[in-house]
Amino acid sequence: MVAGRHSQEERGLRRRAFLLAVAAATTPLALHANARDVPVRFGLTPVFLDDHAGFLRDWRKYLEARLGRPVQFVQRGSYREISDMLRRDKLDFGWVCGYPFVRFRRQWRLLAVPLYHGKPLYRSYLIVPAAETTTQSILDLRGKVFAFSDPDSNSGFLYANYRLAQAGERPAGFFSKSFFTWAHRKVVEAVAAGLAQGGSVDGYVWDTLEKFSPEVTRRTRVADRSPEFGFPPLVARGSVTREEIDTMRRVLLGMAGDSEGQELLEQLNLEGFAPGSEGLFDGIDRMMKAVNRFNHVPAA
Repeated sequence: MVAGRHSQEERGLRRRAFLLAVAAATTPLALHANARDVPVRFGLTPVFLDDHAGFLRDWRKYLEARLGRPVQFVQRGSYREISDMLRRDKLDFGWVCGYPFVRFRRQWRLLAVPLYHGKPLYRSYLIVPAAETTTQSILDLRGKVFAFSDPDSNSGFLYANYRLAQAGERPAGFFSKSFFTWAHRKVVEAVAAGLAQGGSVDGYVWDTLEKFSPEVTRRTRVADRSPEFGFPPLVARGSVTREEIDTMRRVLLGMAGDSEGQELLEQLNLEGFAPGSEGLFDGIDRMMKAVNRFNHVPAA
């Protein structure tokens, strides 16, 4: 009886060992198969122009075909919302601004940087109504109404605040009124309509509007241009795997190498994407720290 019981137990142990071995051999395949059905969640900020529904549909199909996975674009009305979703792992990738990037670079990983006029750089523009010909810098707009795009935008907020801080000024005391439009295009529209006597806007967006929608920009004038900064980057949340980052980066960098990708890039008014480096955003980091010191904001 004892020998029979031992034999039964051994057979049971061997069966369990066999089942565990089968599970170990098949689980990675099952997980891989399931992973192909899980959407890649890609966050987009209001830097995109208003008329982009068709472009996003085509870009999604392009990415899906090359990633072998569904892609879900997630759009929000402010940089802060996309930043928060990335930090809470509600997104896998995001197209953000350089200002949030330098704030959260320890939590995010740089994925790629767009190439504009062949460089991973852009500028902030100070715009005024086209009929106003005297303004040459933001310091000429004391007592005026001013439009910012977003409090987490470098080109639409930080750079303008930095210029004021250099002169010992803050927006609340310098302008008669300032407000946020929550989109760069809406800054242009506000200045064009006379709702503001000046505005701070992404130069790439203004240039792209001038190219594709000149009726929007013709009632404004670029009064001043900032130095060059790192172009708003594409980032990955901290928990995205290295393999996923490398795969997405290869797809983005490869867009300039095929006709379909080139057509999509033309719609974006970009030449392509590059790996980039964190050093591109050092100038934004220095401005952020200078403005924080001026406003007595404790270091993070």
